[in-house]
Amino acid sequence: MEDVCEGKDFSFPQQEESILRFWSSIHAFETQLKRTESMPEYIFYDGPPFATGLPHYGHILAGTIKDVVTRYQSMNGRHVTRRFGWDCHGLPVEFEIDTKLGIRNRDDVLAMGIANYNEECRSIVTRYVKEWEEVITRTGRWIDFKNDYKTMNIKFMESVWWVFAQLWKKDLVYRGFKVMPYSTGCNTPLSNFEAGLNYKDVSDPAIMVSFPVVGDPHNASFVAWTTTPWTLPSNLALCVNADFVYAKVREKSSGATFIVAESRLSQLPIKKSKSELDGTTVPAKDTSVPNAKSKGTTSNKSKGGVDVGSSYELVEKMTGASLVGLKYIPLFDYFEKYSETAFRVVSDNYVTDDSGTGIVHCAPAFGEDDYRVCVSSGIIKVADLFVAVDADGRFTKEVSDFHGRYVKDADKDIVNAVKARFAAKGRLVNNGSIMHSYPFCWRSDTPLLYRAVPSWFVAVEKIKDQLLESNKQTYWVPDYVKEKRFHNWLENARDWAVSRSRFWGTPLPVWISEDGNEKRVIGSINELEKLSGATVTDLHRHNIDHITIPSERGPEFGVLRRVDDVFDCWFESGSMPYAYIHYPFENVELFENNFPGHFVAEGLDQTRGWFYTLMVLSTALFGKPAFRNLICNGLVLAEDGKKMSKRLKNYPSPTEVIGDYGADALRLYLINSPVVRAEPLRFKKDGVYGVVKDVFLPWYNAYRFLVQNAKRLEVEGFASFVPMDSETLQKSSNVLDQWINSATESLVHFVCREMDAYRLYTVVPYLLKFIDNLTNIYVRFNRKRLKGRTGEGDCRISLSMLYHVLLTTCKAMAPFTPFFTEVLYQNLRKIFDGSEESIHYCSFPSAIGKRDERIEQSVTRMMTVIDLARNIRERHSKPLKNHLSMEMIVVHPDSDFLEDITGKLREYVMEELNIKSVVPYPLKYASLRAEPDFSAFGKRLGKAMGAVAKEVKAMSQADILSFEQSGEITFSGHCLKRSDIKVLRDFKRPAGATEKEMDAAGDGDVLVVLDLRADESLFDSGVAREVVNRIQKLRKKAGLEPTDIVEVYYESLEKEKKVLEKIVESQEEYIKDALGSPLLHQSWAPPEAVIFCQEEFQVSFSRGELPSVSFVISIAKPALVFNAGAIVTLYSGDKKHAENLQAYLLSRDHSNLRLEFQGGKGKVKVDCIENQPAVDVELEKHLFPSVADFYLSTKTR
Repeated sequence: MEDVCEGKDFSFPQQEESILRFWSSIHAFETQLKRTESMPEYIFYDGPPFATGLPHYGHILAGTIKDVVTRYQSMNGRHVTRRFGWDCHGLPVEFEIDTKLGIRNRDDVLAMGIANYNEECRSIVTRYVKEWEEVITRTGRWIDFKNDYKTMNIKFMESVWWVFAQLWKKDLVYRGFKVMPYSTGCNTPLSNFEAGLNYKDVSDPAIMVSFPVVGDPHNASFVAWTTTPWTLPSNLALCVNADFVYAKVREKSSGATFIVAESRLSQLPIKKSKSELDGTTVPAKDTSVPNAKSKGTTSNKSKGGVDVGSSYELVEKMTGASLVGLKYIPLFDYFEKYSETAFRVVSDNYVTDDSGTGIVHCAPAFGEDDYRVCVSSGIIKVADLFVAVDADGRFTKEVSDFHGRYVKDADKDIVNAVKARFAAKGRLVNNGSIMHSYPFCWRSDTPLLYRAVPSWFVAVEKIKDQLLESNKQTYWVPDYVKEKRFHNWLENARDWAVSRSRFWGTPLPVWISEDGNEKRVIGSINELEKLSGATVTDLHRHNIDHITIPSERGPEFGVLRRVDDVFDCWFESGSMPYAYIHYPFENVELFENNFPGHFVAEGLDQTRGWFYTLMVLSTALFGKPAFRNLICNGLVLAEDGKKMSKRLKNYPSPTEVIGDYGADALRLYLINSPVVRAEPLRFKKDGVYGVVKDVFLPWYNAYRFLVQNAKRLEVEGFASFVPMDSETLQKSSNVLDQWINSATESLVHFVCREMDAYRLYTVVPYLLKFIDNLTNIYVRFNRKRLKGRTGEGDCRISLSMLYHVLLTTCKAMAPFTPFFTEVLYQNLRKIFDGSEESIHYCSFPSAIGKRDERIEQSVTRMMTVIDLARNIRERHSKPLKNHLSMEMIVVHPDSDFLEDITGKLREYVMEELNIKSVVPYPLKYASLRAEPDFSAFGKRLGKAMGAVAKEVKAMSQADILSFEQSGEITFSGHCLKRSDIKVLRDFKRPAGATEKEMDAAGDGDVLVVLDLRADESLFDSGVAREVVNRIQKLRKKAGLEPTDIVEVYYESLEKEKKVLEKIVESQEEYIKDALGSPLLHQSWAPPEAVIFCQEEFQVSFSRGELPSVSFVISIAKPALVFNAGAIVTLYSGDKKHAENLQAYLLSRDHSNLRLEFQGGKGKVKVDCIENQPAVDVELEKHLFPSVADFYLSTKTR
């Protein structure tokens, strides 16, 4: 392994760039696919984004989820084809061209020519493909851009035709009208999903108008409320609720008589003068998806709401059912031709009594419920529906007074017209305004209208039960999205309008005769060519609209021509599982052997988008879902909780974050957040930095510690480090080796289980906790062994264990952090010949070793004990450098744990907490208390819960001990288990002890009692601990590596210098173990010693309980110590020769000279000094390599 730099010098972004070049040089992704091509297929469907914009955090999040899962599956022996896809058709592309060319309406396109228009669209589809590839590749995602699929490719489009043709054959396609959200800015209807993308708070008119009842003896009028005056010219009916009670009331001052729902009488206005009539504001209805043609207000009283008794008198009451069939006089006569069936009252339960007047005016061309009710009530026939608003949102000539006016602009004029025409008749009952949330087109930013449009429909309602059954066969993470949100959407599914009256898209393969009696739905290019005789090279409108098909009935019936419509792009993306592999024209076996696909992942919004269209088409075609497993992510928001906005610049760009902290940090930040559970995430750049600081740097430092100490073996003259095999390591007697080995097995077992269940959000926290334990338990507590302080053999065992753990961790984390794990792996693999070229070619680790749950739990509890004890110290201002006197008592019922904590784990606890001893007591200084866990047995016990809980709380100490031993207890006939009762251990301070002398802390599982009295007899070890700490900090400050060999000297600055000297002498073994060399008194430093770092220190103890100690530490280069007499003897008494030899040896590089002596087994031949005989120089006879070695030799003697 090669040396590695300090963590502060390790640039994550630069290392990632280097790995990208490495992957490119070895064709890593392509090689992985090639190596796994004979393995079982794992089918992953990648939803196609539009390439007309740049990728954002939502794309990176979904892409990371997909990459993690597919990398994991590849490492588990599956062949995972990953092809990127592009949504090329539809409104986003057309809108770009409309904006670019200044196209305002459909006529502008026709004037330009569909061919020219479509080629303009084609030219921009791949505008940002290069940028997408750069960003996605930089995030570490492996996906095939070269072999991508595009929805505009002829093969993809042909499969879409096949899908539609199959639906036609199954009688699941029909043509009809549907009231849909309609964009006048883009001249196209939108899906309900698209309609929900851009809501704005706007002010609209809110008016009440009257409709005189024909033949009413009191000259009464129905009163309806609307926020869309532009729909009034198209009114054909009034709708009531048959079950409501309606009231006929007379306004006392004017005599005007109105009919409204009795519960809505308060909405009627007080009679006002003309000057007061304008300006009333009505509160808005709070609705998440308001209809563009609002029907009512909230139940709050509006301005003008009245006390009915003072302003109106009741004439009579009647049921809604009795009003059905009554005729009324419309406001306008534009549609008088419908008068035989129209302008009468109908009923439906969509009319509510918590809004409006309880009477709804119906314009069937502009409201979904209006259309349904008017058709079912015989007001109109489907074939007779006339839409008096054109594709640009302007009134047609039938509405003569407002012909050519944009409907939203005409609202005010229509209100004024009603006011002017019927001033004497009082048809304008109330005139006001409303602030409410209204849908706008997400592309053109124009208000949406609800408008009836002719469309081709997939009869989704026919297969609703099958859809619900298909949904049951899928597995979702999180499951509530499937069980609630998606289930409810399917349960209320309506027939799907799949056609759009646009230009750039896959044309509907429907050819119709001139008389409309003959229809042909084409399912392939070959079929079209055979029927038409034409050669087809492209399926876009401008290349096939001219193709005709002869009528089967004979020449006299003319030819069939294609309908103008193209597919909604959601139909294309829903066809992706078949179209991206050109099924059924190619890849039949691949598809049929692996359908449904194994995995999809997208955002929560796709429950009404792609997930829905996938489910509808697959169920309609094959009677089963398109996918088996699904991960649904939430929305990534700006830090302030608002939607990320380029205009507001309220978020850092992904390239900026990756450039600062690296893609792995961003990936881990996103995966380890609520957004993977379909919850929103407020993106914080500091959070990405936190991942670097809290995860990657500790992980890197553990790896660096391994490399440094493996290299140290070579520096010290031992054989190069080669890790021991796993079987040997399994036999290690060291408790922390046993623990980390078992913990690693548990990690692999957990990750495999959770990844197989697609629960990424549980995997990452576990992995992060494991890395934390690796660095803060195994490496921290094992430093002596890893540094060789306990012997070479023990050192090699601990280094081998650390090596295998790091290697296993890297493999387990490789799907999540592909760059960092590759960096570490490329160095770790150098030890072995024949290792895989990339970590991503390795198999995922398998849990095959033994797991020791007892030692894992004991170490976990040990860390809890340490944390609790630290908390007690902190609470009493007793830092760890202060040795405490008596014992630390650990209270717990588990005898195995008590045996471990006072046995094989004892030394780690004592050293970490600086205490004298650890004593186990199941109950000393503790009282037991039982508490019921209501969350565990609450529902199970029902009404008996209160009585049982009371008995649990009354349990005696003997009862509790018996319960802990048996694991169950019965109260009132109910058997309670350990999970039902919490046993708490409360501290019971002994008599005569104060809080300052003895205190405790617990976590509900373990109780720690600490004697807080200082012990002066332990003063020496406390000082030694602090001296070592200061030296280590000084080494770091001097920029020394752990493998750098230096001499460390001290000198007391106290008057009583013997005090510190005595302490150093008594703690010599501890200091030598901690530093790797003895701490030398300054008097041992030779005159020629080169001191390169020196600093004064003072160690103070809390509250003056113990005296402070001042001293100076000097760090010097190692100095040779010569045995002058032995060297003179070597030259037979020639002192000059002896001096020359010493001068020569002092001129040599100390490290190289030390290695020569090690290579010569303590002996070096010197034959290079001119005019001097060759001599053999021996260590410890003629010289010592350092003052420390000389000092230790004197101690031995």
